[in-house]
Amino acid sequence: MMPIIFPVTAHTQHVGPGSIFVAIAGFSQDGATYIPEALHKGAKTIVIQKDVQLSTDTLNAIQYHNAILVCVTNTRYALAELSAQAAGYPANQLKIIGITGTKGKTTSAYLLTHILQESGIKTARITGVKNSINGHEMPASLTTPQPDYLHQFFKLCVEQEVTHVVMEVAAQALSLDRVATVIFDGIIFTNIAREHFEMYATMDDYFATKMRIFNHITPTSYCLANADDSYGATIPNTISQVCTYGFGNNANIMAVEHRVGKGISIEINNETYYCPSLIGHFNAQNVLGVVLMARRYGLTTQQINATLATFGSIPGRMERYTLSNGATCIIDYAHNPSSYEAFLSTLRPFTNHLIVLFGASGTRDKGKRPLMGTVAAQYADCIILTADNPGPEDPLLIIEDIAKGIDAIHQHKIIKEPDRKQAIHMAYKHAQAGSMIVLLGKGPDEYQVIKGVRHYFSEREIIQKL
Repeated sequence: MMPIIFPVTAHTQHVGPGSIFVAIAGFSQDGATYIPEALHKGAKTIVIQKDVQLSTDTLNAIQYHNAILVCVTNTRYALAELSAQAAGYPANQLKIIGITGTKGKTTSAYLLTHILQESGIKTARITGVKNSINGHEMPASLTTPQPDYLHQFFKLCVEQEVTHVVMEVAAQALSLDRVATVIFDGIIFTNIAREHFEMYATMDDYFATKMRIFNHITPTSYCLANADDSYGATIPNTISQVCTYGFGNNANIMAVEHRVGKGISIEINNETYYCPSLIGHFNAQNVLGVVLMARRYGLTTQQINATLATFGSIPGRMERYTLSNGATCIIDYAHNPSSYEAFLSTLRPFTNHLIVLFGASGTRDKGKRPLMGTVAAQYADCIILTADNPGPEDPLLIIEDIAKGIDAIHQHKIIKEPDRKQAIHMAYKHAQAGSMIVLLGKGPDEYQVIKGVRHYFSEREIIQKL
């Protein structure tokens, strides 16, 4: 089990006697305000950024507790370096495979972990859904954890004789130095699409941030990029070590996708791989990248196919339920226009009546809201606009932002219901045998953030009662 007290941390809940507390100026809270609490809990070293001015009371508290005050140029980088050092640099003893991109990270991470683990390789996984060590799952809060957690996790992996760690690497993790000091033995670059424009000004800025993952490789690292993605195809122009894969003629490793209905079959150099539990071209790309990475670790086609055959579902990723009225409900984490396009175009042929329910997060990239509405209108017979995590925003105003992207000829499809639970029941009432209800945006999350308060909310529980 993960320890509660960390030797180095930026969070007071993990401070204990002798801890080093790193005060980071975050986007909404300043870690310096928590220094007195950290001292009270036993912190003996306080790390601040050079430009931070502490109050007289805080300086007196540091002196009273006989703590050491250290000033650094970058507290985020210091947190990563000090956390790695305190844990004994466990990442250096592991083969860490980083998966980055806008879409496909979680599916690829779950699938690759399953293949390695079922092939007898002791493997850990870090995702925004759940983390795991040798199959033992534990909660996750961020796509890529903060360094204080991350290096304690790596230490636990080493103690439990794990050799390989598969982890999602978010753009924010690269921007905010969460993976500083981490070297990747393998990298899969899945794709780039519009996302996180509340943090990155343009697509080029976002892409440049993702590219920083290649600062964390050695000459022996195996790096893959999806050539079917316009950004992925350009990566070898600047990072010659990257090998591209895809279903087009411009890839270094070219594959063929065979249509098999509800399953994915791909062929690489006359070797066929079949995954029965996944569907869609976007998942075929995920399977291709994962298979190539698995082959890098010496697994044979026979071994990989044996594990693909037993791969199940991923929480919140195309999670399927049969309802009592004969309709099918699918829960998925898709939350941007390109994900909507890939997901809804895949599902549309499987039903004559598609009900799509979704909202958008408050304060996040407002420009994508009407684009999501546009895509949903192309495929849905009924669109139910509701709340996601509205945060400080009025959910009705978010709904109106989405509706602006829906043309007049599709306006009749729209139902507006800001209460997400009521909206789900409304979708059920509109459904009949053969209908497909798609709940987008929440995926595995079991909460809603409304007016700054985190409320328990599980779509899965609501659907299971139906």
